[in-house]
Amino acid sequence: MKPHRPRKRFGQHFLADDAVIAAILDAIAPRHGERMVEIGPGLGALTRPLVSRLDCLHVIEIDRDIVAELRRAYPAGNVVIHEGDALDFDFGALGPDLRVVGNLPYNISTPLLFHLTGSSATIRDVHVMLQREVVERMVAPPSGSAYGRLSVMLQYRFEVERLLEVPAEAFRPPPKVESAVVRMRPLARQADRAHDEQLFGSVVASAFAQRRKTLRNTLRGRFDAGDFARLGIDPGLRAQDLAVSDFVRLANYAAARRDGEDAAA
Repeated sequence: MKPHRPRKRFGQHFLADDAVIAAILDAIAPRHGERMVEIGPGLGALTRPLVSRLDCLHVIEIDRDIVAELRRAYPAGNVVIHEGDALDFDFGALGPDLRVVGNLPYNISTPLLFHLTGSSATIRDVHVMLQREVVERMVAPPSGSAYGRLSVMLQYRFEVERLLEVPAEAFRPPPKVESAVVRMRPLARQADRAHDEQLFGSVVASAFAQRRKTLRNTLRGRFDAGDFARLGIDPGLRAQDLAVSDFVRLANYAAARRDGEDAAA
């Protein structure tokens, strides 16, 4: 592909380190016959080797100049180009057992991760590169400063594993932050399942809205002292002290009470 000037509004930093590219490909291990979509192919650092190992690769790209180059570089049968914003893309429309890969633009990485959770039922796995700080939040256990809303919402649906760190020098132009590659696999079975996932997300968001405050304050109006006592949760804790299963119990309790069921059961 011909030289392309990175655009700040798209958060473009193009991967250019052959060793890092090889390591990512080893982690993905693409095979013929698999259904795969790449978010933000950019200058094709991952696209080229992926196309050589797959029958067909879907790509999502918002930059019209890059889209034009992709159309010139690849036959339509080998690469299916979806021009537009990945935040608006329906990943479920590509069918089941979908593999998702990409170097995610830092400026939309967190909302894009939330967007992917909505298609977890059709996804086999996700291999993406993000800002290292975001990856630390994704994999963080409870009681740590990095553990937050993103941690809970992703770990509720996925097994999340950090694979490798990538220095800024691996990109052109180099970003001002370090990066890391993470793998997400949908949980095969969820022992703790929210009865109302929208309510679950709302409870998690409320609890983390003011991190320094206790649950007694952040969840005031949703739960009182008696509710916390029935659930065996200390209202003096902060949101970061609760496991994912604790948030599920809170949400299910609220759902049962709303629906007129025995919330304490």
